Amino acid sequence: QMQLVESGGGLVPPGGSLTLSCTISGSRKDIYYIAWFRQAPGKEREGISWISSIGGDPEYADSVKGRFTISRDNAKNIVYLQMDSVRPDDTGVYYCALSGRGWGSLLAYEYSYWGQGTQVTVSS
Repeated sequence: QMQLVESGGGLVPPGGSLTLSCTISGSRKDIYYIAWFRQAPGKEREGISWISSIGGDPEYADSVKGRFTISRDNAKNIVYLQMDSVRPDDTGVYYCALSGRGWGSLLAYEYSYWGQGTQVTVSS
C-alpha cells in the first residue's frame, strides 16, 4: 500500500523560509515522479513542482520559480520542498503526490497517490 506523508508545515513570516518533507512508503516502480501541489481557500489545486526519482531537471511553476527548491533523498525515501522568500499568497495546504506513469507533470489528474496535506500559513 503506497503511502505519502507530508510534514513541516506551519506559520512563517513573509520573507521567511520553511522546508516541507514528503515521506514515501510502500512498493512502487523504480522510476516515479513526485510533485508538490498546494491549495488555497476557495482556489483550485495548483501544481508547483515535480522531480523524478532517477534525476533530471525538476520543473517549477512560474509562481514559485527562483524561490522554491525541490530535492530528494532516495535512501530515506523523502522528497523535500525548500520554500524561501515566502509571500502571503503562498498560504495554503501543501500536498505531495506520486505518479508512476513515466513522466512528470504539474497536473493533478496525472497523480494516483496523495498525502493528507500540511498547512502553510504566511503571515506576520
